Amino acid sequence: MRTGVFFCQTASAGTLNIDAIAKYSANLPEVETVQILRVEPYPDLKFLSDTIKAYNLERIVIAGETPGYYKPLLTRAVAMAGGNTDEIYLASFQEHGARGENALDRAKAIVACAVMGVPFPLAAIPGGNPVNHATLIIGGGIAGIQAALEIANAGKLVYLVEQTGTIGGHMAMFDKTFPTLDCAACILTPKMVSVGQHEMIRLMTKSKVIAVTGKPGSYRVKIKQAPRYVDIKSCVACSECADVCPVKVKSEFDAGISMRKAIYIPFPQAVPNAYLIDENSCTYLLSEGKKCGVCAKKCPKECINFNEKEQIIDIEVGNIILATGYEMLDASKIEQYGYGVYPNVLTSLEFERLTNASGVTGGRIVTKTKVFNKKTNKEEWIFSPEGVPPRSIALIHCVGSRSRKYNPYCSRVCCMYSLKFAHLIREKVPNASVYEFYIDMRAFGKGYEEFAERIKQEGTFVVRGHSASVTMSHGKMYVKGEDIINDRLVQFEVDMVVLAVGLIPSQGTEELSRMLGIRRDSDGWFSELDYNGSPTDTDKGGIYVAGMCQGPKDIPDTVAQASAVAAGVLKSLTSGKGLGHLSSLSLSEIESRAKALHKI
Repeated sequence: MRTGVFFCQTASAGTLNIDAIAKYSANLPEVETVQILRVEPYPDLKFLSDTIKAYNLERIVIAGETPGYYKPLLTRAVAMAGGNTDEIYLASFQEHGARGENALDRAKAIVACAVMGVPFPLAAIPGGNPVNHATLIIGGGIAGIQAALEIANAGKLVYLVEQTGTIGGHMAMFDKTFPTLDCAACILTPKMVSVGQHEMIRLMTKSKVIAVTGKPGSYRVKIKQAPRYVDIKSCVACSECADVCPVKVKSEFDAGISMRKAIYIPFPQAVPNAYLIDENSCTYLLSEGKKCGVCAKKCPKECINFNEKEQIIDIEVGNIILATGYEMLDASKIEQYGYGVYPNVLTSLEFERLTNASGVTGGRIVTKTKVFNKKTNKEEWIFSPEGVPPRSIALIHCVGSRSRKYNPYCSRVCCMYSLKFAHLIREKVPNASVYEFYIDMRAFGKGYEEFAERIKQEGTFVVRGHSASVTMSHGKMYVKGEDIINDRLVQFEVDMVVLAVGLIPSQGTEELSRMLGIRRDSDGWFSELDYNGSPTDTDKGGIYVAGMCQGPKDIPDTVAQASAVAAGVLKSLTSGKGLGHLSSLSLSEIESRAKALHKI
């Protein structure tokens, strides 16, 4: 078919040499013309139509980072020229991973497949390798837990590596899940217990992957396991050690709104259900044995060992699953909201722990109380079970999300968990006024829109418009913003502000990306092989992504993706062969297969 290749690429998009790809494209069979269209200014419709007529083009290939954006324009041009609009093919460099060392050859191969009318994933299939039946999962949140259980229940060995002292991830911190308001712990805890007791799962907490070598189907992995200083098998979680420990620091599990001891268990349902020592706050470890050590003297099981050393563990696996999760954006960077300055401006995760029955106030929603700390001789703000409930609360969406300055993307879950907070406030503090500031309500999931409508009917004052700032005046806190529905500026006096803070990739994502050779997208999340067709695979054979590490998503989507990854791993184990690295395929290999498919 007489084919025209149209490159639609902004000057700032990517680092590919478009001229070199265009020169290669011009020499492909059936290509009559190659046009490089600079999209600033936008391509002229009449020019495109005249070009299609002049060369009597029967097939159009649109190439670039995001060619789908320009397809409507070329479709209109083909229609004006009297051509067949079904013969328009996209050659997306972004979708098919034209990045890194072999980016130029990958881009050429993508264009070649489109010119021949062959889907790139069909032509770019690497050879297979024998597969080791053990699987490594990095990250012990809900995604890692789900994938581990499904693979282990099929009788296959799983190594589950978690860098903190317990599995469970962020979901373990939640009180309720939207939109059903089910208890998060009731869903998660049985899965955690199953992981801890499963004979086919080797759980390694306080551990980190430090090196990966080998090839698909046979990866050699080095894992550094930091000491817990407490023997997991002997510890019965009696708490006698923590009772006598004199050191208190902020609790990570409670998002810093409560205190824990230097020897601690992250939360009552933690797995492993045993204490561990924080080497960064333990007086004995910091003083190299010169001070304290009272916990070891008090332990009835003698399971504390201050001389425990870190270990380097070598394992061999056939597949690797990345389930490293996410973190919250530092809200103090967004100064207009006063986080870290005004005591009752909280992040969503802090409010989540405040409303939780296992939290510092037993689930009571109260404002902070000022107390005098005798140790530091300073006044400080703390949450107390005897605190005063707020009379009014503002919930502010999109804090750091959909912002060119911070995160340009939508974090997806913020609208729904803010609506959940509004419901919990109305339930626990019935007389409180609740103001919900949002830009666009993204209630995208099953039952989510109905949940959003339910919140409005419960009496929450929903304001569409971006909140501008949080200020203090004469000891009172005010939220200023816009109400675009009523075309006005608004200001409300509030006792508490909850910020729906955006999500970012977890610490260590960049390091893992370099170690494994896995691409990341422009926002820092791990890149999948094909967002539509292979959303769990990567272009490195035998390495998969699951959950938030691939991009923001809610719990149901995370669980579904983790199950899909487990199915992919089990497929490779059942067949005995896993696919090799897509990046190892040469341009000539992809061309050859595309030609063979083109003839069929």
